[in-house]
Amino acid sequence: MTLDLSICIPTLQAKDMLRECLRSIYAHTHCAFEIIVVDNASRDGTVEMLRDEFPAVRVIVNATNVGFARAINQALRASTGRYALLLNNDTLVLPDALDRLVAFADAHPEIGICGPKILNRDGTLQKQCRRSFATPWDLFCYFSGLSTLFPRSPLFARYLMTYRDENETHPADAVSGACMLIRRAVIEQIGLLDEQFFAYQEDTDYCFRAKRAGWQVYYYPQAQIIHYGGYGGSRAQPYRSIWEWHRSYFFYYRKHLAARYFFLFNWFYYLVMVIKLLSALVINLFRREKFAGSRKP
Repeated sequence: MTLDLSICIPTLQAKDMLRECLRSIYAHTHCAFEIIVVDNASRDGTVEMLRDEFPAVRVIVNATNVGFARAINQALRASTGRYALLLNNDTLVLPDALDRLVAFADAHPEIGICGPKILNRDGTLQKQCRRSFATPWDLFCYFSGLSTLFPRSPLFARYLMTYRDENETHPADAVSGACMLIRRAVIEQIGLLDEQFFAYQEDTDYCFRAKRAGWQVYYYPQAQIIHYGGYGGSRAQPYRSIWEWHRSYFFYYRKHLAARYFFLFNWFYYLVMVIKLLSALVINLFRREKFAGSRKP
């Protein structure tokens, strides 16, 4: 039997969240699917839990933390479905979400990648689930607060696309790797994730490559999941996560965007990246609860 969907989940030190994620998949998904979990050397009993409670799940066990992109690639190489789904371990799949994603992609063969409406735990939109290609202007507007002041402006609010109705299906530059459906033909054409991204930005990079190859990327809000955010790797290793976020954005910018700008601007921008990295590390020193990125409500 041909499988519709290969669900690829990397995990690190998140046994309880992963258990709930898997339960939600089995409870709310009806298409033919397989689940492949790649464990990045967890020490919390994750592998034992998987073998005891989810014997149908295929488990790949790494001796060290190889990062998100490499772990996903291990799962993709083992996958057989018509579509592959990148899924974070700290997510809950809501009723029919994955079936709807598959049906939407089946109905639109020009779409190579699509992502659902991702919700915070309080039911609000997790705005990072649809976004632009993170140009310097887009990030300046985001971090300076201009996008918050003018959320309906395509000029100032491009990064998180808040000028688009969150309940409207629409194209996006990129969707979140927390839950990202990829057509098998896309993988065959452009290859696997770029492993120079240990974690972060690999999803934007992959969407960039897919669009450059002629595929469309879409946000599809009729499918919905909950993403708790900040669990597993980013809390187990918060300082490394902060470092890897900035390192990955540097690689992404140099790979896809730097050629658009004058070299003096690029050197200035690299300096800004370093300052932001140091600021993030210092701020985290004074947090009672250590984590990378923004806290999800």
